[in-house]
Amino acid sequence: MTTRILMAAILGIAVSAAATSAQSKSTTQKAATGATATAAAPVNLNTATAEQLATIPGVGPKMAERIIDYRQKNGGFKKVEDLMNVSGVGEKSFLKMKPLITVAPLKTSQ
Repeated sequence: MTTRILMAAILGIAVSAAATSAQSKSTTQKAATGATATAAAPVNLNTATAEQLATIPGVGPKMAERIIDYRQKNGGFKKVEDLMNVSGVGEKSFLKMKPLITVAPLKTSQ
């Protein structure tokens, strides 16, 4: 009986340690990518890398690639609302992202 209790305790500790380790890795990865976009430090749609775009809540790797593809095909974003032209970005998701994004004025050639 004591052996069973001891084994159960060891198993519980092992499972708890594994869960803590996984949570720690997730937090470390988030910190390494710059956490999440904020209104104080919005992401520039015209210059951001895929990794920077992925800091916007609701934007994953595939959406980030679609944003970059749109930017390359259309010569950049002229206004933040142009993000709704990207496949998968509707009005509802755009409104959540809007405070976290910006566009730099496009340079004009002289």
